[in-house]
Amino acid sequence: MEEIKFIDLFAGIGGFHMAISELGGKCVFASEIDKYAIETYNKNYNIDSNYDVTSIKPDELPDYNMLCAGFPCQAFSKAGGQKGFSDTRGTLFFHIERLLKYRIDIGKPVKYIVLENVRNLVSHDNGLTWNVIRKNLKKLGYILTEDPIIMSPHQLKIPQLRERVFILGIHKTYTELKNIKFNLQLNKSSKKNITDALSVMEKHRVANRYYLSDYERYVLNAWDEFIKGINKKVIGFPIWSFEFNKTYELMGIPKWKKEFIDKNRKLYRNNKKFIDAWLEKYNNLQNFINTHKKFEWQAGKHIKSLWEGIIQFRPSGIRVKRPTEFPALVAMVHVPIIGKYKRRLTPREVARLQSFPDSFMINDNDKQAYKQFGNSVNVNVVKYLVEKLINIK
Repeated sequence: MEEIKFIDLFAGIGGFHMAISELGGKCVFASEIDKYAIETYNKNYNIDSNYDVTSIKPDELPDYNMLCAGFPCQAFSKAGGQKGFSDTRGTLFFHIERLLKYRIDIGKPVKYIVLENVRNLVSHDNGLTWNVIRKNLKKLGYILTEDPIIMSPHQLKIPQLRERVFILGIHKTYTELKNIKFNLQLNKSSKKNITDALSVMEKHRVANRYYLSDYERYVLNAWDEFIKGINKKVIGFPIWSFEFNKTYELMGIPKWKKEFIDKNRKLYRNNKKFIDAWLEKYNNLQNFINTHKKFEWQAGKHIKSLWEGIIQFRPSGIRVKRPTEFPALVAMVHVPIIGKYKRRLTPREVARLQSFPDSFMINDNDKQAYKQFGNSVNVNVVKYLVEKLINIK
């Protein structure tokens, strides 16, 4: 098998790099603009990725046969151009096209492409964005899967629910296939309880800064009492405590918001005695930050206590999920809290959820570390898919 020489665009901290290197590939160029990610990349791979993709000159790149890119997907705007969705100029995807087209023009088409994006790429603008990307890649001569691959780490028994879109392609110069089909043998769901079964957990007491503050425990204990005390255990809407006992008219309010308010008022009426006592005990939640007055129970009847679940403090409120998979790590710092241990995941545990080895050197700044792993591709997911791609006959 020929050696894989790949370029790593929008490289972040090198999820693609780690995955393809483990398959024997060699990174010959990397591009990134975030200075903290550049530092982490250099520390781990001894490669300077400090290059802006928009200013890369294709004739100055070393020879390569695979292009990897977890490209940001900016909205495809119709403004300013009558071509609308038939044109990708002005988006970062255009620079991927630009580099690929140059190699085709000089008679050395890049053999493989491996692109990654958020799940919403498929449905963005009623599917038009995906159709534009697919159409333009096919115009360049790339053979693709009929539909984008949507894959999550939990399908490889990695306890994180993180759906991402992968676009894999091979140039027609190197294959007689008209389309690509992969036999993806994936796990449907995680069956083990993460707090009992997962190797991502550190086995010793971690630094105090990862444990919940007295205020956070106070707030979570209050909501734990609430969820145990109400008579409705399957809740399909966010709980807005500020709507309890309210009777103002809902004229001029958007339909979705009105429905949430109606459901909250009904929940209050059906549990009035308990909720009134609960509000009195916690001083009508006057000591709560406003976003903490909202609560999302997404665990159904699978658990009985908030402390059995996975918890996040989010702008939309406090969210609790059952402990089967961690929610998707994101660049915004909504670090999951393990209810059982009353603490947040550490950066090392987050790295393990993204399939980075323990030898990976994490940024010393926790905020940057969480952001970097939240932005990264999952190493094992990429490795799984790329191995399928390069073994196409």
